[in-house]
Amino acid sequence: MHGKSMVFDYIKKKYHVVPDYPWDRYPSYAVFRHSGDQKWFCLLMNVPRSKLGLDGEGVVDVIDVKARVEVVGALRKRPGFLPAYHMNKEHWVTVVLDGSVPEDEVFEVIDDSFELTK
Repeated sequence: MHGKSMVFDYIKKKYHVVPDYPWDRYPSYAVFRHSGDQKWFCLLMNVPRSKLGLDGEGVVDVIDVKARVEVVGALRKRPGFLPAYHMNKEHWVTVVLDGSVPEDEVFEVIDDSFELTK
């Protein structure tokens, strides 16, 4: 499994959460929220590579997840991790879903974000 479908399936299976799509202007942007207080724990977007400072043309699927402040800097030094796109860059990171981040690490940052946003 790869990219966007991997994230959808993982979150649905583990957390029993389906996304909502709050923006008419960006109908493919999916927000995953806690069922109780509706806080976001993951935002899935398809963003032009150029807006993320990535080489190549076209768009790429990414997720924004909350991370512990003490690991944000270290994560951003690794391939596939970027400063958060349209979120607080001190507390959130963007993860590129192009295969540069192993599946188990994508799941780990989703899990961390879920816990941090409870």
